[in-house]
Amino acid sequence: MIAIIKYNGGNVSSVQNALNRLNISSVITDDHEQIMKADKVIFPGVGEASSTMKLLKEKGLDKLIPILKQPVLGICLGMQLMCKGNEEGNTEGMGIFDIKVKRFPPLELVPHMGWNTVSGGNSSLFSGITPENNVYFVHSYYCELSEFTTSVCDYILPFSASLQKDNFYATQFHPEKSGSVGSRILNNFINLL
Repeated sequence: MIAIIKYNGGNVSSVQNALNRLNISSVITDDHEQIMKADKVIFPGVGEASSTMKLLKEKGLDKLIPILKQPVLGICLGMQLMCKGNEEGNTEGMGIFDIKVKRFPPLELVPHMGWNTVSGGNSSLFSGITPENNVYFVHSYYCELSEFTTSVCDYILPFSASLQKDNFYATQFHPEKSGSVGSRILNNFINLL
C-alpha cells in the first residue's frame, strides 16, 4: 500500500491521479498507524511553508515523518519541509536533511516555473532517465547543494533538484506533473526495495 500524506497540500490529488495512471493503488491519509504500515509514503506539497508546518504539527505528522523506516518521497514543499529550516516565514523544518531552504534572488523571473533539465541523477529514482529529459518545476525557494544532493538544476544558481538520505528521497520538481519522465521516476520509487 502507498500512503499519500494528507494535510491540505495542494497537489495531493494530482499525486494520487499520477499513481492511478500507473495502476498503483494508494490512500490519502493522516492516520499515523496507516502511514506507518504503508509500504511506501509520499509527502507531497504545494503551499506556504509556515502555515503548512503548522498543519503538520497539529496532526503530529512533523514528528511521525522523520521516524518512518520505509521509503519516503517528499515532493516540492514536502522536500523543503524535510530540511532544517526555510526562509519562507522563517520556518523550522523537520531536519531530515541538514540544509537550509532559501529564497531565489530576484535576478530572474521568480517563481521558477516550467520545464527544466536536471544533471546528476545519482539515485535509483533516476534509473532510465537521461540528462536531456525535462521535469516540471514551480517554486520560489530552493534547497542548497549538499552531500544529500542527487541531482542539480540551474536556475539563477545551481540548486538541489533532488535529495536522498537513507530511506528519505525528495524532489523539488513535480514528478506527478512531469509526463512520462515523472511517471518513470514515480515507478522507480514504487519499485524501491
